[in-house]
Amino acid sequence: MKLTITINGKKEQLECAPGEMLSEVLRNAGYVEVKKGCDTGNCGACTVLVDEKPVLSCSYLAARADGKNVTTIQGRVEEARRFARFLTAEGADQCGFCAPGFTLTVLAMRDELTNPNEAEIRHYLAGNLCRCSGYEGQIRAIKNYLEAQHE
Repeated sequence: MKLTITINGKKEQLECAPGEMLSEVLRNAGYVEVKKGCDTGNCGACTVLVDEKPVLSCSYLAARADGKNVTTIQGRVEEARRFARFLTAEGADQCGFCAPGFTLTVLAMRDELTNPNEAEIRHYLAGNLCRCSGYEGQIRAIKNYLEAQHE
C-alpha cells in the first residue's frame, strides 16, 4: 500500500503492508529517532505528532496517517533543545531513550493547554514512562519551561 505522508514538513511517498504500524513505517523510512519501547502502546517512547496531536506510533496503523502531517522530534528540534535545557537544569535528562516521545508530548501539551496545573501535567503525561527517574525533576522542568514560555 502506498501512503502519502508529510513528515517534518516534507511530503513523502511510503510503502506499508496491511496492518503495519506507523512506528515501523517511519523507522523503515529512516526516521530512527522514533523509538521502539514496549510495542504495546504503554510506554510512550514511540510518540510522534499526527496533525499536532501526540499518538503512540507503535499502536497507530500507518494507513491512518495517509494524507496527514507527522512530526518526529527532528521536526521540532529547536523547541526540543530549549526544553532539554530545562530538563538538564533539574537533573532530569537521564539516559535520553524516552526523551523524544516525552518531549513531543510536552510540546503538544504546551500548545493545547493554557497554564496547566501539576495534576493536569501529570494526567497529560500519563502514557510516557521513564525508567531512569522518579518524575519529580521532570515535573519541575516542565513547570519552569511552561512558566518561561509565558514571559
